[in-house]
Formats: sequence, C-alpha cells, structure tokens
Amino acid sequence: MDTFNIILLFIVTVALAIPLGKYIAKMFAGEKTLFDFLAPIENFFFRIAGIDAKREMNWKQSLKALLLINAIWFVWAMIALMTQTWHPFWNPDGIASMEPTQAFNTAVSFMTNTNLQHYSGETGASYFSQLFVMTFLQFVSAGTGIAALAALFRALSAKSTGNLGNFYSDMVKSCTRILLPISVVIAIFLMVNGTPATFQGASEVITSQGDTVHVAVGPVAPLVSIKQLGTNGGGYFGPNSTHPFENPNYLTNAVETIAIILIPIAMIFAFGYYLKKKKLARMIFAVMTAGYLALLIPTVISEKSGNGALEQFAVDQSQGSMEGKEVRFGAAASAMWGVSTTATSNGSVNAMHDSFTAISGTFLMLGMQLNAFFGGVGVGLINMFVFIIMAVFISGLMVGRTPEFLGKKIEAKEVKIAVVVALLHPLLILAGTAIASHTWASNSDPGANLGWLPNPGFHGFSEMLYEFTSSSANNGSGFEGLGDNTPFWNILCGIVMLMGRFIPIVGPIAIGGAFAAKRHIPESAGTLHTDTPTFGLVLFGTIVILGALLFFPALALGPIAEALSIF
Repeated sequence: MDTFNIILLFIVTVALAIPLGKYIAKMFAGEKTLFDFLAPIENFFFRIAGIDAKREMNWKQSLKALLLINAIWFVWAMIALMTQTWHPFWNPDGIASMEPTQAFNTAVSFMTNTNLQHYSGETGASYFSQLFVMTFLQFVSAGTGIAALAALFRALSAKSTGNLGNFYSDMVKSCTRILLPISVVIAIFLMVNGTPATFQGASEVITSQGDTVHVAVGPVAPLVSIKQLGTNGGGYFGPNSTHPFENPNYLTNAVETIAIILIPIAMIFAFGYYLKKKKLARMIFAVMTAGYLALLIPTVISEKSGNGALEQFAVDQSQGSMEGKEVRFGAAASAMWGVSTTATSNGSVNAMHDSFTAISGTFLMLGMQLNAFFGGVGVGLINMFVFIIMAVFISGLMVGRTPEFLGKKIEAKEVKIAVVVALLHPLLILAGTAIASHTWASNSDPGANLGWLPNPGFHGFSEMLYEFTSSSANNGSGFEGLGDNTPFWNILCGIVMLMGRFIPIVGPIAIGGAFAAKRHIPESAGTLHTDTPTFGLVLFGTIVILGALLFFPALALGPIAEALSIF
C-alpha cells in the first residue's frame, strides 16, 4: 500500500504539472491567461515604484535588477529581525529581537530561498516577522528564481537578440499569477484540516494531568502553503512539518508533498512549451525522474527495512525505522518527503533527517549535492542547463564537431562559465566542511566540542557535511543534532548561502545572454540532437560521474562509514 501511495502521488503531481507548465509558458510568452485580470493591480505597484515594466532588459540589466532588489530585501529583513522587541503590534508573545549574526543568517537564508533556520520558529520570530519577513521573502525569493528562468527561456528561444524581457514584470507575475493563487488554495485546504491562521497569542491549555501549558498558534497556514509551493521550507514551528499544526494528517502530508515538487516539474514542461521543444523537455524530465527515483527507491527500502542493529535490543522494526518519525505518516511517506525535499531546494521536514538510517542519510545528502534532479522553482532547471552545456561539450568532443545547443554554437567562454558554476557547489560544501572540521578538531578544549557536536565521530562529521550541503544547495534542512546557532555557523553558512544562490544564477544567465546575441545556425546532418535517449544517457552520466568523483570521498567519511560500522 505504501508503494502504491508513493506511485500515485508522483503520477498526480505530473498530471497537475503538465497543464501548469503550459499555463506558465503562455504567461511568459505574453498570451492570454486566466489571471490577466490582475494586471491593473500589478501596474499600480509598478507605477508607485517608478518601474517601467514594459522596458526590455539585456542580461546585464536583468541581473543588476535581480541583485539590487534582493539587496533591498536583505536590508529590510535585517532591520525587522533585529527590532522585534520594538514591534508595536503583532507580537503578542513578546518575542525578543535576534542578535546580529542570527539575524544575518536568517535574512540571508530567506532571501536566498534557503530557509535554513538557526532559530525555533514559534519562539524566535514575532507574528510581524513571520508575515512581513518570512512569508514575504518566501514569495519573492521563489518569484526571483522563476523570473531568472524566464529570462533564460527568452535567451534560448531568441534567434538573435539581446533582450530577455523585464525582470521586474516576470518576478511580480510569478508571485501574483503562479504562486499566490495556488498558495491560497493550499492554505484554505490546510485551515479546513486544522492548521491555525490567527493573530491571537499562545493559547493557554490545561492538560488532563492538571498542568497549564501555552500552545503557540499564529498565522501558520499562509506561511506553510508558500513554504512548500515555493520550495522554501522554512517552518512556522521549530519541528517544521512534523508539527501537527503545520501538517495535521496523512492527507495534508500528501498535498504538501505534491506542492514541494509541483512547480519544479511544471517548469520542465513550461520549457518545452515555450521553446516549442516538447521532445527535449521530455528528455530532461526523464533524466530528472531517473535521478529522483535512484534517490527515492533505496531510501524507501532502507527506512521500511528499519535499523537491524536495534533488533538485538528487541526494538520492534516491523513498521520500519520509526525513530524521529510521525506515526500518522509512517516510514515510506517520510522517506518520500525526505527525498522530495532534498532533491528540490525545499528543506521542510516531516521527520527528523538526523534520525534516518545512515544509508538514507547518504541519499538525502546526495540529492542536494548533485542539485540537478528537479531542484528549486526556476533554479532547478537553471542548474540542469549548466550540466546540459557540459554534456553537449563532451558529446561534441566525442564526435569531433563544434558543440551546438538549440541552434547556437557553444564556445570556450560558455564552457568555462558552466564549469566554474558546476565546481562552485562542491567547493562551498567541501571547503566549508573542512574549515568546520579543522576548527572543531583544533579547539583547545576538545571535550567542550564548541557546543557543536553532541554526537562526534562519523555522525558528527555527517552533521557538519549536511549543514554545508544544505546551505550551498539553498535547501535549508539539517541534521538537527548540530548546535548551529553560533556566530561561526551563522556567518559561514550565510556566506555559503549567498554564493550558492547567486553565482549559479549569474553564470547561466550570462551564458544565456551570449546565446541570445549569437546567430542561429540551421540544423544539418551533423547536428547533435539533444532530445534523444542517447543524449539523455550522456547527460545523466555527466551528472552522476561528476557527483561521484566530487562527493564520494566526503560521504565515505560520514554516512557510508557510519553504515559500515553498524553492519
């Protein structure tokens, strides 16, 4: 039954993603769509902001607008988080202001669509911050990723032009015409199923034992809907989607699982519809699905099999590995959520990843390290574009022809940018883990562990490796055994999140800008066809081989070594 549910969820997601992808393509192509009636509201905001939404931008102007507005959002978030004590309203529980390094980490985290949380949601952020910082940034950071991909769409479809549309228009439409309508539907569904949406303070409850406890509530449903749909992942509560207010039952769990991967899959089909390259889109979807299943299947098997080492202690493993999981979801649904959230840049959890089996932990990290199978909204396909460039280059070398993609020659400059972007991700992860490991090992009082590692050894190394993997992949989940709310982790992870977010956007958009300006070359008998199963195998092999070479040594020191020690 668990296997059937997983297959059904994926089929439903794809069935929803196909028409959504067609709608997204029509929207960015300027064709009539269902939500065109929102244009007057969008134009009103453009007027008061002094923005000409019809002005065409080249790739440099698009990136300048993207970086500038994100810098403004960062400053806003820092100010709001460091002044929570002074908020005159929407702080009924008296939440204190964040200290500077925690505010820096949180502002960067939500601005970069990472939503790594070095604070506990209900006790670390006021209602004002939850709405006007966290929820706001979850919308616009997702909109930024979609708008960046829209610019790439135009660059790849252009015969010869430097214009890539208008970033501000694309970003606002992404929020108002894609994210907002679907988020409203999901939020209403969650409220019907028991998720709170209120501005009242914590509720006072008397337990059956006569104890008085305060139960945090708040505007939960609006935040949860966009956190899943926008592949954000930041929870209203510290336990994230393990909390019954964020994820009340098995049905809400199914809907939220669909929401996590819906738009990343839809963007693949939008790519095919926009460029009129449906066969190419199907090839990309097949490669991403193959990678997703390669991560999902062993994780589900491992979690349903349980931890054999516990059997000697007479611990029941008939339901699978249930440590750190919610009984209302079970091992299989938790495994699918874990793989979905790490294959994308979502980062929400319905079970504690720190409690997954060592084998499962390997695949959760690998999903973020490869960072190519569905990925975040917009940026997932942008990351895949980098791998496509490298795969086309390798294929061109193999057949002795100048590499071409979509009728444009791939020259040394494009390949160099793609390689730099591809190598940045492992550099941030491995260098960050090395710095953390050295800092911890060279501590003058190793017994204190700097407060980081209650579980030193293989698992402790995995916790540090996971933190930097999650930060660089703009994922946001964590092995929660790590004591990460310290200046060291707040600052270093913040830097990694910034570089892991914007350089992989800047590089592909620069390549797209170069593509857009090039003369289109008609297909010939010697043209390499990139929409075939053969090229799909080359693309999949490029991703897997690079991932194995770059990350296997680090994984061998952490989760793989832990698994071998258990066996």
